[in-house]
Amino acid sequence: MIEEVSGKTGLTKRNVENVVDAVVETITNPLKEELQIVKIIRGVSLSVLVLVFGISYVAIAQTKKPARKSVERKISIISVYDNYQVNPNLTTGWGFGCVIRIPTKNILFDTGGNSSILLSNMEKMSVDPKDIDIVVISHIHGDHVGGLNGFLERNGNVKVYIPASFPDSIREKIKSYGAEYQDIKDSIQISDNVWTTGEMGTWIKEQSLVLDTKEGLVVITGCAHPGVVNITEKAKQILPDRNIYLVMGGFHLGSASDLELKSIIKGFRNLGVKKAAPSHCSGDRCRELFKEEYKEDYIENGVGNLIEL
Repeated sequence: MIEEVSGKTGLTKRNVENVVDAVVETITNPLKEELQIVKIIRGVSLSVLVLVFGISYVAIAQTKKPARKSVERKISIISVYDNYQVNPNLTTGWGFGCVIRIPTKNILFDTGGNSSILLSNMEKMSVDPKDIDIVVISHIHGDHVGGLNGFLERNGNVKVYIPASFPDSIREKIKSYGAEYQDIKDSIQISDNVWTTGEMGTWIKEQSLVLDTKEGLVVITGCAHPGVVNITEKAKQILPDRNIYLVMGGFHLGSASDLELKSIIKGFRNLGVKKAAPSHCSGDRCRELFKEEYKEDYIENGVGNLIEL
């Protein structure tokens, strides 16, 4: 391109390169002295300057890396539904649900099994249902989707992300409250720094969430029917340059043997998972063994818990 400008303007190749370098330096370093560029371009015609500025911006664009959303922002995860309890003022119930607050959106991930419990706990945790922008349902079981209708009665101005395998009856019900839905088959980004894994598993199709935070990736599972290690590996595939900071939610290990549990814990360590916060269907023994292994990096998770990142 520099040769082309040189041929069209009559300037030497070196003169064109000097002007381009000066323009790039001025654009990218606005606090630099402007006299240098003035000296170089003095006497150069307007048409020449237009051409030179054009290739200067091309040069800048070619060296500039693709923009990435900053993760230097506060993210909060509030447990609003669980059969394990952290805050004694809240009501437990078999199921799972948490609210994820990021600067641009509020996301409700799963709705537990009872909307009355869900909404009561949200109120006590100072979460207004009308402030929720997005609802994500992990899978079809009633202890995760059971509170959806009652929630939509309070706030139908949301978009609900559901596994593509869901029956049409759920889609029709979502629409009846004036809400939108989106079928999820593959992994997609649903908001700033928030991805869904897409449907995983065979018999029970399930999606989980992956948050990109300043600490690293946070993986949130509803029930982890496809396997909590498999889900964590999928998170790494989605964002391979990021470390796993935390895996939390239901691990579906209530009936697992100690040998199986220790194998899963080893899988976490092999993946570099820094912190663990099993709850819901994880099981008491699972929580005990994770606590023994992770010590201060173990998080006692349950309804009323607040994690800030």
